[in-house]
Amino acid sequence: MTSHLTPRLAQLAASGLLPQLAHIRRGIEKEALRVTAGGVLAKTAHPPALGAALTHPYITTDYSESLLEFITPAGEQVDETLGFLEKLHRYTASQLDGEYLWPASMPCALQGNDSIPIAEYGSSRLGRMKHIYRRGLDVRYGRIMQSIAGIHYNFSLPDSFCQGYRRLLGSQDSLVEFRSAQYFALMRNFRRYGWLLLYLFGASPALSQSFMAGRPHRLAKLGKDTLYLPHATSLRMSGLGYQNDAQATLNISTNSLAEYSRDLDWALNTPHPRYSRIGVEVDGECRQLNDNILQLENEYYSDIRPKRVTRADETPLQAMAAQGVEYIEVRNLDINPFLPLGIDETQVRFLDTFLLFCLLQDSPSITAEEQQRLRRNQIRVAENGRNVGLLLETTAGEISLLEWSNRLFANLTEIAQLLDKAGQGHVRAVTHFSALLRHPELTPSARVLKHLQGKDYHSAMLMQSARLTEQWRRSPLDSHQYRYHRRLAIDSLTEQARLETV
Repeated sequence: MTSHLTPRLAQLAASGLLPQLAHIRRGIEKEALRVTAGGVLAKTAHPPALGAALTHPYITTDYSESLLEFITPAGEQVDETLGFLEKLHRYTASQLDGEYLWPASMPCALQGNDSIPIAEYGSSRLGRMKHIYRRGLDVRYGRIMQSIAGIHYNFSLPDSFCQGYRRLLGSQDSLVEFRSAQYFALMRNFRRYGWLLLYLFGASPALSQSFMAGRPHRLAKLGKDTLYLPHATSLRMSGLGYQNDAQATLNISTNSLAEYSRDLDWALNTPHPRYSRIGVEVDGECRQLNDNILQLENEYYSDIRPKRVTRADETPLQAMAAQGVEYIEVRNLDINPFLPLGIDETQVRFLDTFLLFCLLQDSPSITAEEQQRLRRNQIRVAENGRNVGLLLETTAGEISLLEWSNRLFANLTEIAQLLDKAGQGHVRAVTHFSALLRHPELTPSARVLKHLQGKDYHSAMLMQSARLTEQWRRSPLDSHQYRYHRRLAIDSLTEQARLETV
């Protein structure tokens, strides 16, 4: 696992490239359900005071009208990124009338599939397309699955680092080609080692029994309302989360941008028999955008994705084909209900360290056989990660999660020391989370289960929801910040109205 890592780190240390790592850019997308004071999913429309979900740059909705999504700009300063996310929470909380922000990934108690309102985006062509796409998700996966919330972490390296690293490796590729290839190398290793993030940050070992809605499962009962697995870390990332029969057959390659685009393009243009039977337009009503395996690129559920900011006239695949990968999006992070924002600076520093490790570590191509092995490892950790002695699969046979984690942390410490020469807080973050290997009771998933003792999931998370939302309300924005966010909301409403007249 470490064959070329240490020499490569020595090369970097001697190259003069370390200062460029201070310019890593990251952004955060965080989802949160709006719920009533009684803990029921809010049925109200997206509050006008938050602007238009279609056109607001920082506050929108995900699947449901009740599922808010906060988006920070990409930036180099961790404190500024988290500070912006905090201000979005504070402004939103001040505009919610009798509603709270749900603090966890798994949803509140639900009253069946149709109780979850699909997001509305107005009458423009783009707005209608976004709504119909979500109707398609309903008939394909059901609305309950779409009520899950999470945190997406966007990470990009500065071009100045990529240019120097290309010279260091002696690559003859163009910068665009080299950068894309390196991001795909990062993603392959993320697939290999991403189970570690489920162990450290998974925070969904339990859920309301309403989430299962009569479906068969292997979960145990915990109190009146709660289902759980005793050693689970992230049921959100288990077989209970984002899944369906069509996507289960997909094998989207991360071996190169060309292979990734080929496989995704095939899924975007290949009809699926069940979706064809559902129909695209029935009795004058659009049920889905099309009957292909994927309606749009974003329908592909993955723990990590290559990304590029797109123009209005191009798809993500077209943008990456023209200009390469711009950043990667980490998608396997649960919301930590004990943190006000669901994520904090220490976790961000660790994520940067982990992602740089994935970039610098050797990253051979992933075969179909390895892909299946990696998926099995993810499920094992998601459903049983805190089980002492849990074994994971490798090419050389099985190894305990603890032994493998200790090996990874030795590498991560080296990376963190490198990063601390360009910044600060990375060694501290790695040291902090290394304690969770010796003390699984300190993991967020274990803390959630401890918090549920004597309470059911619904009431425990509702109390946390009320506490955190009231905390935001007791810390209002100053007048300048409030006017800024109010102006963003008004401008977004104006822009949506303009689009509806075109």
